[in-house]
Amino acid sequence: MREWFSRLDARYGNSGFWQFLKFNVVGWSVCLLQLILANALPFLFDSLKEPLPTWLRVIFSAEALFDGPSPYVVNGAVTWGYVLPFFLSNAIANIYGYFVNGKATFEGKVTRSGFVIYISVLTGLILFSTWLQGAVTSCLAATGLAPLSRTIAAYAAGLIQLAVLFPLERFVIFKK
Repeated sequence: MREWFSRLDARYGNSGFWQFLKFNVVGWSVCLLQLILANALPFLFDSLKEPLPTWLRVIFSAEALFDGPSPYVVNGAVTWGYVLPFFLSNAIANIYGYFVNGKATFEGKVTRSGFVIYISVLTGLILFSTWLQGAVTSCLAATGLAPLSRTIAAYAAGLIQLAVLFPLERFVIFKK
């Protein structure tokens, strides 16, 4: 398999289409890691009942996320136990993806300035994606899809991140 992949790499080099295909192959491993973490981390963080700080309550509104009582809401505020699994699964998986894409997809050098740019964009993207995952999960909580809600939410966030991160890495961070 590796030899076959190396031959394709030698043949198509740095073409945008080939890089997009490689980015998506890496993306599947990022997605798998994120899905595992998104479904496993609640076991570690569900007991956190500390409410989010005021500035995050605007983004993660209990009224918008939940129809009625929830173990993730304390004194009207969403807790860290709800947000951290989404945020951390996303952050860890995407940082892994950054390093793999830097080496395997774009054959570029991972630099400190590139990583700072990536982390800056990723932080905003993850805040949005974390909110989105929470909103999707909450919408599906009372449906027959409730057992798959975290997985569906992670896929939705992943599609948005693909649309932002591929151009960022190809044309800005690992530009040749």
